[in-house]
Amino acid sequence: MYGSRGACAAALGAVLLVAGCSSSGGDDGKAGATITQQPKERDPFWVNPDSNAARQVKAYAKSGKDADAELIRKIAEQPTGEWIGPENPEQEARGFTEAADKAGRTALLVLYNIPHRDCGQYSQGGASDGDAYRAWIDAVAAGIEDRAAMVVLEPDAVLHLVDGCTQGQFQEERYSLLTYAIGKLKSLKSTKVYLDAGNAGWGHPDQIFQPLTRAGIAQADGFAVNVSNFYSTQDSIAYGKQLSAKVGGKHFVIDTSRNGNGPYTGGDPAERWCNPPGRALGETPTTRTADDLVDAYVWVKRPGESDGTCKGGPKAGQWWASYALALAKAGT
Repeated sequence: MYGSRGACAAALGAVLLVAGCSSSGGDDGKAGATITQQPKERDPFWVNPDSNAARQVKAYAKSGKDADAELIRKIAEQPTGEWIGPENPEQEARGFTEAADKAGRTALLVLYNIPHRDCGQYSQGGASDGDAYRAWIDAVAAGIEDRAAMVVLEPDAVLHLVDGCTQGQFQEERYSLLTYAIGKLKSLKSTKVYLDAGNAGWGHPDQIFQPLTRAGIAQADGFAVNVSNFYSTQDSIAYGKQLSAKVGGKHFVIDTSRNGNGPYTGGDPAERWCNPPGRALGETPTTRTADDLVDAYVWVKRPGESDGTCKGGPKAGQWWASYALALAKAGT
């Protein structure tokens, strides 16, 4: 259910940034199109000045659509997850973390390449087999090295072990691969790892805490909730605290990217998560949260990128300017 295909284009921008071939001011001739970092003491995560949203700001500014540019700036000037693609993981991880390091910030990376991911839905795919996945994880780790990174690991991977979506013959391998990924990433000097653990609208912590344990949550820094979803921060905190109590008091992070108006309750219940109308940006990313167990509010899903080809949207992960504008208009 997660759109990640915009990562490759953004990664190219990051690599160019590191090489000194890109500028934050752009060629639009307007200083107002410049994308800046957030204050580090409130928000230590890196803002990519070459993101899809940042490019949209520049395009609107260049064409004189100043009001639209300022709306999209609400997205462009917040740090969002960089979804590492399958083809050049080491290069992408290095590009993002080097750019973040130069800015004195932490890169927020999302790893979403587990074999048989998304159960044949809009973001189906993933590594061809376990060996390919381990090699991919190794490459990501080689790209990060000792630079600061927060990794949200494999959205839906544990959830789909619980709900029966992942076929039985693949389950043991998935547990093994998640454990391997956590161990490999935690061997790095400055990387924090949060394993995806569903959301407040799915099931109950009693259903997922044992699978999280089998997947290696004890070795991770914690877990992530509400990734690419819309449940309120209050409900997400409640869900996370109940789950934390069952997995050794682990801390967690919350994806607040699009939860400003809570979940959508209309249309087909099976696709309420997919490009729902009337949603809004949520709390901006920060480490200053409402509960000590919550390490950060983060924008894992990049607002304005499609969930999939539903409700008139483009393919998963592709930028959708009109949807981005709607989120920003309704956002906090």
